Amino acid sequence: MKAYIFPGQGAQFTGMGLDLYNNSQMAHELFEKANEILGFRITDIMFEGTAEQLKQTNVTQPAIFLHSVILAKVLGNSFQPEMVAGHSLGEISALVAAGVLSFDDGLQLVSKRAEAMQKACEIMPSTMAAVLGLEDQIVEEVCDAVDGVVVAANYNCPGQLVISGEVSAIETACELLKGKGARRALVLPVGGAFHSPMMEPAREELAAAIKATKFNEPTCRVYQNVPAKAITTALEIKENLIKQLTAPVKWTQSIQSMIADGGTQFIEVGPGKVLQGLMRKIDRSVEATGASFE
Repeated sequence: MKAYIFPGQGAQFTGMGLDLYNNSQMAHELFEKANEILGFRITDIMFEGTAEQLKQTNVTQPAIFLHSVILAKVLGNSFQPEMVAGHSLGEISALVAAGVLSFDDGLQLVSKRAEAMQKACEIMPSTMAAVLGLEDQIVEEVCDAVDGVVVAANYNCPGQLVISGEVSAIETACELLKGKGARRALVLPVGGAFHSPMMEPAREELAAAIKATKFNEPTCRVYQNVPAKAITTALEIKENLIKQLTAPVKWTQSIQSMIADGGTQFIEVGPGKVLQGLMRKIDRSVEATGASFE
């Protein structure tokens, strides 16, 4: 069974989407439509911007969404997903691919999500840290033992878990995790504590936008970050998307569910190869490739 997976924040690079823009009339028109919807020429930043400009949340999230969704559309009849999933932001890309959201509505939700997350980041200093080489349970126990807000945020693959929370609590947790034998416990250069209770103001703001947006029934199975299993109704998809900002991304568990349900060929759609790398660490026996535009 063919599964398409969509990357989240961190996969961006200068020049992303330029080949699509130059070589596909459909892509060209969709990128220009996106510039109009967003109210600024995001294509200029995607194609020629600096790494620093691309790292701004209000640019990064729509840029990755656009690269992923437009690539999926350009693939045409060869794009026939039987199951989809997206990592964090990538979940909205996956929902467009599964027919749940229109291109316009998906882009507007991504833009609102980025703005809401940026505002939440400015309320209180917060961050995230990558923990390598420990079992999930040990990381969870250390987080529970630390004073302040620190939680497991991204279950990326076995032995790689990202924690999220207040700066001081993250720093304390990192020292404790190194003492427990973590190969690395490294604070990440991110603007805030994504997928933690500290995103509650963003969740409330985004919830209103999600509730006001039309969600269609999916054309294939959608594996969402929060339940890490196939969801087949628009109402449930909407509820899980609202929960996603403050809940952990259960990526390992989602991929394992997809494999258990018959997923044999995983195709990453979007910039970079981050998810292909995680796939190899989750289950080497399953084929993982990137979608290519010819």
